[in-house]
Amino acid sequence: MNQEIKKTLLYEEHKNLGAKMFLFAGWEMPLQYSSVREEHLAVRNKAGLFDVSHMGQVFISGKDSLSFLQNLVPRDLSGLKKGKAAYSLLVNDNGGIIDDLIIYRLPDDEENHKFLLIVNASRIKNDLNRLLSIKDNFDVKIDNQSDELSMIAIQGPFSAEVMEIAGLKKEDQPARFNLSRTNLQGIEILISRTGYTGEDGFEIIVKNKDAAKVWREILEKGQEYGLKPVGYAARDTLRLEASLPLYGQDLNEKTTPIEAALCWAVSKDKEDNYAGKEIILNQMITKKVDRKLIGFKMLDKSVPRHDYEIYINNQNAGQVTSGGFSPSTNTGIGLGYIDTQKPFIEGTKIDIMIRGKLHPAEIIKKPFYSKK
Repeated sequence: MNQEIKKTLLYEEHKNLGAKMFLFAGWEMPLQYSSVREEHLAVRNKAGLFDVSHMGQVFISGKDSLSFLQNLVPRDLSGLKKGKAAYSLLVNDNGGIIDDLIIYRLPDDEENHKFLLIVNASRIKNDLNRLLSIKDNFDVKIDNQSDELSMIAIQGPFSAEVMEIAGLKKEDQPARFNLSRTNLQGIEILISRTGYTGEDGFEIIVKNKDAAKVWREILEKGQEYGLKPVGYAARDTLRLEASLPLYGQDLNEKTTPIEAALCWAVSKDKEDNYAGKEIILNQMITKKVDRKLIGFKMLDKSVPRHDYEIYINNQNAGQVTSGGFSPSTNTGIGLGYIDTQKPFIEGTKIDIMIRGKLHPAEIIKKPFYSKK
């Protein structure tokens, strides 16, 4: 049985802009509008607009909301204040990552301790199954509004200026990793200062009926600052430069947060129990894992890709999970898992097997690109 191909409420906008479309996580999404390099550098130097409506939006409410989430993720959310956001991980009994997600405590409705979970499009069903598996133990309501809401992201150094000229004054814009409920051109929106590019920017959640109007308004007003629509090809090169993991490539249910170098998203002293806690904390404390996610750059003009093999001293040592060409550094870069029995400190020389030939590379500190 063929899976139904979904389209966002901005599909016609993309077609009118001449976007080349492709299939991603069951959705027909814009791959690129112009060139990947042009779109990538627009985000690094000016601003870019993304349709991320395929992402899932799940609201959690009820008096046990906090304790419910505390029993699902390794990060301690007890100090998460109203309007704040935290990157976290949904894990299974073996400590494997079911999904990586952003958890927001909504700026209002404190009485019900409402939270919003932004989850990966390909993992919505898996995430909901995990939430429902422990729901009966808590007084909570799970409200999946993924099909009712659209999501637009603006990223780049001029994002704040574009949002201001579009109608949201800078003093009304949320701070980094904060969320607020406000109005834009008379349309109610949830806006957070988060993103997936390593740049400053915002993610805007609107009702489906308002998505096209908000998209057109921001795109039109942003012309003054060089704003361009950006497809998923450039979104991938941007997130790779920022060393942000992609679920399904860098993360999966057989990979723990410690293996994925996401120790910072695990609270060592958290008292609440959650699936896989003993395994995750044991790895964190002993620092003993069989493999570890590393970043590397090529030392020649070759470009690494997903699933290419990594070699150290002519011996197979691991596999590339994300790879590509970095427009900001004009270098091939990648993420991959290396066998911890092999040396993998920064500066270690490695090789990437590309079409039957070894190409030189070097392990380097992540991220590959930073605004600083």
